[in-house]
Amino acid sequence: MTFEEMTARIATGQGFIAALDQSGGSTPKALRGYGIEEGAWSSEDEMFALIHEMRQRIIEAPCFGNGKVLGAILFEKTMEGTSGGKSVPTRLKERGIVPFLKVDKGLEDERDGAQLMKPNPNLEDMCRRAKDLGVFGTKMRSVLKSANPAGIKENVRQQFAEGARILSTGLVPILEPEYDITADDRAEGEAIMLQAIEEGLDALPEGQQIMLKLSIPKTAGLYSGLTNHPKVLRVVALSGGYSTDEACSELAKNPGMIASFSRGLLQDLRHEQSDTEFDETLSGAIDQIHAASVT
Repeated sequence: MTFEEMTARIATGQGFIAALDQSGGSTPKALRGYGIEEGAWSSEDEMFALIHEMRQRIIEAPCFGNGKVLGAILFEKTMEGTSGGKSVPTRLKERGIVPFLKVDKGLEDERDGAQLMKPNPNLEDMCRRAKDLGVFGTKMRSVLKSANPAGIKENVRQQFAEGARILSTGLVPILEPEYDITADDRAEGEAIMLQAIEEGLDALPEGQQIMLKLSIPKTAGLYSGLTNHPKVLRVVALSGGYSTDEACSELAKNPGMIASFSRGLLQDLRHEQSDTEFDETLSGAIDQIHAASVT
């Protein structure tokens, strides 16, 4: 797929984006969910080898290339690895799946009800390497935990500032200011965040587009204006701790948003499953998430 073809697939495709980007801190949890306990590896390299085997199994599963998965977000080590004898981005594109790269370096400590992203001085170099490998876009996550206007505005401002750096390299950034779904004041905070995002979009130069990855809003339809905004290529939803059933039920209340789930996609996969069982389990999750995304 060319860049233009990938743009069109993300903008108009009927499907969702798979999140396969668990990094160092979240990898042990992901492996436990897959049925591999921490004693199964003795070094970080062995741990990442195990998670890469899981991701290869997903990428090569027959159902993963059935057209319902529009894109996949990758961890840096996954992007630089292989699947099916080819680089992961190349293999994904062969299967009709647009590759994205997680580029943030983790979170700062909470301040003003928000966790900003840690500094990332080598962001442009990482993006240029990703572009050389055929990656289309990036994703970076920060977190909001309360309806503090100062924290929310600073969080969103940082997302757009980092997004501008990514746009300068020719990649399309997914901005992800995640709002904690357990926060008591989520409805109020999401309204403040929406206003901050709209201000960021107003300041974005004409002709540029970003994507947004947001928690499924407390108020259904809150982000409908964003899904139709000329500077927004697509709005995707994170599962945010919801189970697959819960996330799909909530997502279906928000036409225009599509899924970008991790836990909701992977929660029932186990390493001891036969290839047939693995594909059937993954296929069921894909069908369910796809249906919620195109409702």
